[in-house]
Amino acid sequence: MAQSILYLGNKLSDPKANPTSHQSLVKGLESEGFHVYSASGLKNKYLRLADMIFTFLKNSNKFKIVLIDVYSTQNFWYAIIIARLARFFNKKYIPILHGGDLKNRFENSTFATKKLLGNAYHIVSPSRYFKNEVINLGYHKVDHIPNPILIKDYAFKERNQFQPKMLWVRAFNEIYNPLMAIKALELILNTYPSAELCMVGPDKDGSLGQCVKYAKSKDLPVSFTGKLKKKDWTLLASNFDIFLNTSNIDNSPLSVIESMALGLPVITTNVGGMPFLIDHIKDGILINKQAPEEISSWVDWIVQNPDPTKEITTRAREKVLNFDWDKIKENWKEILV
Repeated sequence: MAQSILYLGNKLSDPKANPTSHQSLVKGLESEGFHVYSASGLKNKYLRLADMIFTFLKNSNKFKIVLIDVYSTQNFWYAIIIARLARFFNKKYIPILHGGDLKNRFENSTFATKKLLGNAYHIVSPSRYFKNEVINLGYHKVDHIPNPILIKDYAFKERNQFQPKMLWVRAFNEIYNPLMAIKALELILNTYPSAELCMVGPDKDGSLGQCVKYAKSKDLPVSFTGKLKKKDWTLLASNFDIFLNTSNIDNSPLSVIESMALGLPVITTNVGGMPFLIDHIKDGILINKQAPEEISSWVDWIVQNPDPTKEITTRAREKVLNFDWDKIKENWKEILV
């Protein structure tokens, strides 16, 4: 009989968010014979919490382990509540650390953090960065398991030349600083008049409107696609040569990992977990946050140095091969079985 698991967190149906790793992990676990109950995709935060609690109670006699997505925003408190429920029902639970600003959340919510992490069966961190941070807090049952991808879904495009055609994929949110990419394009156009930028993702906090307004006011060649399905934006990526990640706060974003798999050289801010994901010059480019001029300089370097850039993209692809589900599934099975 298949082992049943409850997985509560971000279930991907929110139109204001690009897909996360939740669905990939559910599919992967199900392919290994696990039966996974999951929630919630409801937009309203109160209904979402109610759905999680209802799903827990409805299936409480069917599972022994609960996986809980942990974010640094208000969703952090969902994890706290579900973990308390798990303890009450004597269920093992595993927090999965996703939020880019979790370090500050842990520091500002010490009592809740102690209850959440101190009573966990295991703690899973998709990034080495947060694994180290949690160990430094005194919790040692931490496993580094990367966000899963299916590498066969990402066709690697080998480029011999690179043009200043840039792609940005994220929800439009102030913490991801989308305006930085547009301001970088503005600088790049001084050297490369044919440069262009495509921004993929839904609005989260009004940042999309600000970006559209700025681009129009400067008559900049920026296209906004809105949210796209993964298969659509990864296909779109073949039309571009450079990937930008401009976050002020970050952990181990799936869109960056996917871009590395696709063969796009990544220029990213060196915040949070990014230096643990990207080795500067080896398999990507790290820059300071709030520094559009650094993007401009590195785009120029990429265009002028296709051979070293090609080596960067090859090494990046090799790195993310280790994130393939077939490589990491045994790590999950060791914890769950």
